[in-house]
Amino acid sequence: MIQMNDRTAGLAESISAAASVKRSLQIVGGSSKLFYGREPEGEILAVGDHTGITAYDPTELVVTVRAGTRLSELTEVLRRERQMLPFEPPLFGSLATIGGTVACGLSGPSRPYRGAVRDFVLGVGLINGRGEQLRFGGQVMKNVAGYDVSRLTTGAMGTLGVILDVSIGVHPLPETEKTLYYELTEQQALKKMNEVSGRPLPLTGACYYQGVLSLRLSGSVEGVSAAVDVLGGSQASDGDSIWSKLRDHSHPYFLSDKPLWRLSVPSVAGSLDLAGETFVEWGGALRWLQSELSPDLIRASVEALGGHATLFRGGDRSGSVFHPNPRALHELNVRLKRTFDPDGILNPGRLYPDI
Repeated sequence: MIQMNDRTAGLAESISAAASVKRSLQIVGGSSKLFYGREPEGEILAVGDHTGITAYDPTELVVTVRAGTRLSELTEVLRRERQMLPFEPPLFGSLATIGGTVACGLSGPSRPYRGAVRDFVLGVGLINGRGEQLRFGGQVMKNVAGYDVSRLTTGAMGTLGVILDVSIGVHPLPETEKTLYYELTEQQALKKMNEVSGRPLPLTGACYYQGVLSLRLSGSVEGVSAAVDVLGGSQASDGDSIWSKLRDHSHPYFLSDKPLWRLSVPSVAGSLDLAGETFVEWGGALRWLQSELSPDLIRASVEALGGHATLFRGGDRSGSVFHPNPRALHELNVRLKRTFDPDGILNPGRLYPDI
């Protein structure tokens, strides 16, 4: 039996009561990502006051934190120990929480080089749709105790349970970082990003916008200096600003009111034949697209390249926001939803209409 504190007991009781009458609940932490996913529905279940770092030993490179803890607070605590969240999560506002970060599964510019959110989630505590408190995983990298449910919750948008706390692997901060830039065409930039990504260089960011390719190098002073000598280019004086603005979508590109699409494609794919302004990230594997084109046209074009498309922000959120899964995978997701939330009360329809 897992011991509950007053706050988790109260959440469990609220969920049990809602399940008894099949009342939908909308899970809300810091409200910084309400724009993401399909339109939320149901009575608000506020979890943003479930806060605090419950375990952190810098020598173990693991931190355990309650889901309502602000991402900015956690980042500052880690920074004081010269450590960081390696997947570089976006804030999208000062109220962003670690629970929302895991639930949405969003990673920043370093994702192709250091890993995604789910790669660093070691364990989670959650309350399922029955009001039962469960715990999965632990505080070590190797865990073979059955299904890796802790990583299943990453990106599930709260549809499997209310996240209570998360154990996450952390990395040391690099000694130094340098940003190089080059004036290139998009085709030239895509070719160079793929060439650089395939070499043993300390690359942690690669993006292209309006004729400029930016590469970020992170690591030891000697390693970064050697990489700069190899790659050449011009050094950006505001390198840190470029990547933080990209991470948090405060870059001018993201301030448009047009629907914003997140297109995942093979990094070697050429320029997309789609009307709209693009921003290339993740070394070519992520293409942001501002466009009024129909979702069917965008998804068909991306599927032809072996990728998938998500309506990240804006547009019609009543339909398919996330790219439809193959039938077998979708049925598996439906079964998982029914197992964890048999009455379908937790963030219903936020991920897909029937999940």
